[in-house]
Parts: sequence; structure tokens; C-alpha cells
Amino acid sequence: MGRTHRNEILLRRISPRPRFQFDKLPQSPLPARMATATTTSPRALAPSKPTLLGGVRGLDAAVSLRLHALFLPVPRLLLKTLEIAGDGRIWLPVPISLLLLSASPANANASGAASPLLAGLVAGLVLDLILVGLVKVVVRRPRPAYNAKDMYVAVAADHWSFPSGHSSRAFLVASFLAGGGFRPREALFLWATATSASRVLLGRHYVLDVVAGACLGVFEAWLSNLLLRFVCAQSTFLVC
Repeated sequence: MGRTHRNEILLRRISPRPRFQFDKLPQSPLPARMATATTTSPRALAPSKPTLLGGVRGLDAAVSLRLHALFLPVPRLLLKTLEIAGDGRIWLPVPISLLLLSASPANANASGAASPLLAGLVAGLVLDLILVGLVKVVVRRPRPAYNAKDMYVAVAADHWSFPSGHSSRAFLVASFLAGGGFRPREALFLWATATSASRVLLGRHYVLDVVAGACLGVFEAWLSNLLLRFVCAQSTFLVC
């Protein structure tokens, strides 16, 4: 017994011990990931289909960039002049000042009434300022990436592109004055169209921004005319 016991102890000392315990090694997360990937729905792996709105925006951006590049030879000074001619910093204070002057005792007519044309124009310009600002904040479409950094930003809403405030303002003024009997009408709408086109050529706006702004301006002129007729029928402040 003693010899057998010593042989067993000797064999234990001589026999090599395992250096690693494979049953305690951490399992690789790869099989679990592969299992998750195989159980993923094919719809989740499929690329998302482009929406109609996204396609329209992409086409609008491509056409706008093409027009901007095509008309780069146009003198920038001319485009900047059209930009200033449609600026709200001119079109809002000037009609308000003229309206106040027309209602002053020194310049008012015999009844002391203000000019209805100026009153309607000021109402339309204020309405345009509110509507354009609201739509810009709601839509939040960024301006073109190639827009130069020489643009004046009056309020925070001016950082957004849709719709064009210059375009809406120009077509509001042209439509309202044309409806009020100003001649020649062609000169008014030629100025409004050139001002709107300059927004795309300067890189300030996309084409859809300008088209939407023009439609909004015409609608605002129509609304201002309705408001003016209502006020003329109810008030003696204006002589219509």
C-alpha cells in the first residue's frame, strides 16, 4: 500500500497541468450578434423609399443650383440693387411715414382723412411680415449652402429660406398698387419678377421659395383690398 500511494503522488507531480480553463473563458459576442442579425426583419434592412416631398425638394435644389451657376456672369451689383429695392427695411418704414404725413393736419384733405392707398399698403406689409415669419419658423428650410455671407439678417426667422420674403413683398406691392389703379402695371410686375429672380441668382433662396413667396404676396394683396373696402365702409378715417 505504501509503495502504491507513493507512486500515485509521483505521477501527479510529473503529469502536466492545464494552463487554461476553457470552460471559464468569456464567450464571444459574435454568435449573439449573428443571431440577432438573422432574426432582423427584411423590411428593416431594406433602404427607405424616397418620399414625394423629398423628391420635390431635391429637384428644386438641383434646378436652383443650376440657375445660380448659369447666371454667375450677371453683375452682382445689379442683383444686390434689386435685393435692396425689395428690402423690408425700406418698404415698411417709408409707407408708414407717408401715411402719418397724409393724416397730419397740415397735409390732410378737407375731411382730415388719411390716404386709403397708403393705409391698405401698410396693412398688407404688416400682414406679410407676420405670415412670412410664421411660415419660416414652422417650415424651417435652411438656405442654400452656397449662399454668400453678405446677407443682412434682421430677425431670427430670416435664417430660414421658405418662403422668400422679398418675393412676397414685391408681389404684394405690385398687385396692390396695380389694383389701386397705378400705371403702368407691366412695370410693377416686371420689377417684382426681377426682384424674385435675383433671390435665386444670388443664392439666397431656392426656386420654390420664390414661387411660394410670389403666390403669398398676391394673396396678401387681395386680402388687403378686402380689408380696405371693409374699413372704408365702416370708418370715416379713410376717404375711399
